[in-house]
Amino acid sequence: MNRATPYMFIAPAALIMILALFYPIGYMIWGSFRDWDPSQNISETEFVGLQNYVRLWMDPSFWESFSVTLIFAFVVVTAEMVIGVGLALLLDRNIRGMSVLRTLFILPMMIAPVVVGLVWRFMYHQTYGTFNRFLEWAGETWLGGLLGLGTVDWLGQNPLLSVIIADIWQWTPFIFILSLAALQSLPRSALEAARIDGATGWQQVIYIKLPLMAPVLIVTMLLRLIDAFKVLEVILVLTGGGPGLSTEILALRIARTAREFRELGEASAMSIYLLMMLMILTFFMFGFTRWQEARARKIKYAAEQEG
Repeated sequence: MNRATPYMFIAPAALIMILALFYPIGYMIWGSFRDWDPSQNISETEFVGLQNYVRLWMDPSFWESFSVTLIFAFVVVTAEMVIGVGLALLLDRNIRGMSVLRTLFILPMMIAPVVVGLVWRFMYHQTYGTFNRFLEWAGETWLGGLLGLGTVDWLGQNPLLSVIIADIWQWTPFIFILSLAALQSLPRSALEAARIDGATGWQQVIYIKLPLMAPVLIVTMLLRLIDAFKVLEVILVLTGGGPGLSTEILALRIARTAREFRELGEASAMSIYLLMMLMILTFFMFGFTRWQEARARKIKYAAEQEG
């Protein structure tokens, strides 16, 4: 058996995987250079070069959707990381009923996004919604009267905030579960060494737990970030992207451009912009992961030496 034999065995499977992975992306890139109507075969469409990319670059509404996407992704991922990791640190204990608690926590993740959108749409309803019923009740108390509490048009006055709250509710359990798994797999020797040295609970979190968890947390954050850039169903059901363009993120704009305006070339160009942005983010986050992994190895080595 020569050195090339193992590669020859895996070559067919690798070729199929490469074709399945990259052929649709190549098709989309080719379509982004054409004036492509879905009723036509792509080979019959007109080649327009970079026209779709330039048109988007000069379109203020595209950049507005771009900024809404960035704000949405940044706020939801930051809030979900803080709440999810905080809950995992609080519940990292051997207490009775923990398995039931974990199951209850991940329930929102199991619900279809369309149903989540419908449930939150009813909860935000201006007359019958849960939030406004509570605000009405609170406004009748002396403190509520003092603060001037009253009903709010959640989806009209605060559409982006309303969408952000629904997303945080659904996806914080994802961060919680992965953070808890990372916490429970930490080397006990490092934590024992910190206790022997007299580290307080807070110091253990800052100097031992979070640095050792960092590689897992960064990958978790990257997964949520990619997903947040592509969220569609909840926003479509809650606000439909409005009022105006206030909640129209790029994924929704791409879907509209392709389905309603039948501009597949322009939609493909937008998808390429989104893909490039995610690739840049992924590149930087994987670089940061390698740095954190090296740091975690140093902490483990120091704990083993001390032990």
